[in-house]
Amino acid sequence: MPQDPQDEPDDDELSPIWKALSDLTRRRLLDALRAGPQTTGALCARFPKLARVTVIKHLGILEAADLIVVQAKGRERWNYLNAVPIQRIYERWIGPFEAHWASALLRFQAHVEGDRPL
Repeated sequence: MPQDPQDEPDDDELSPIWKALSDLTRRRLLDALRAGPQTTGALCARFPKLARVTVIKHLGILEAADLIVVQAKGRERWNYLNAVPIQRIYERWIGPFEAHWASALLRFQAHVEGDRPL
């Protein structure tokens, strides 16, 4: 965990990731890819109420944010989940808070068990 705020990722670098994750359809596309890579056609079939061009637009935003990696194989486009950007967000925003609360819970446990005051 970075101690110096200058060591943390630049929030501007994370902005495309936040933008991509802000949309429910894109989060559902990522959920679909957690099970494994899928073709663009298969992903479009999962969203029958959306036009194919709309799904492709969402996939483009996810690709631009580096949340998916796309590989062409013949006439098919295979989409792979890339969890690294999500890990970067976790390390930047959740990890420091998680450590704080875990420490607070340990102090509380010690207090309840009578080992030491809060």
